[in-house]
Amino acid sequence: MSSTESEVSYDDGEAPDSGAGSSQTALNVLRYLGAELTQHPEQVLVQEQFEAPNRIRLTLSVDKADMGRVIGRHGKIASAIRAVVRAAGAKDGFDASVEIQERVN
Repeated sequence: MSSTESEVSYDDGEAPDSGAGSSQTALNVLRYLGAELTQHPEQVLVQEQFEAPNRIRLTLSVDKADMGRVIGRHGKIASAIRAVVRAAGAKDGFDASVEIQERVN
């Protein structure tokens, strides 16, 4: 498995309070799933955006050729990814949501 890129951004320009904790479990799970499901794992990018103290939006960007593999028939794989990442986020006390998009180079 090759390494994936990661990016963190904050809605208000500042990091969450030190008491907010870390969403590392959800981030690592999404990175792993993205890399394992795609044929171009080097193109996987995971972005993390804190929307509230315990709410996080993760964006999974993949190569155009891998969009179908990540979304699946009728969105079943995408739904499963969202469920697993939400559960991983809950472990760290976060409400995690996942957005999937085509990576623009």
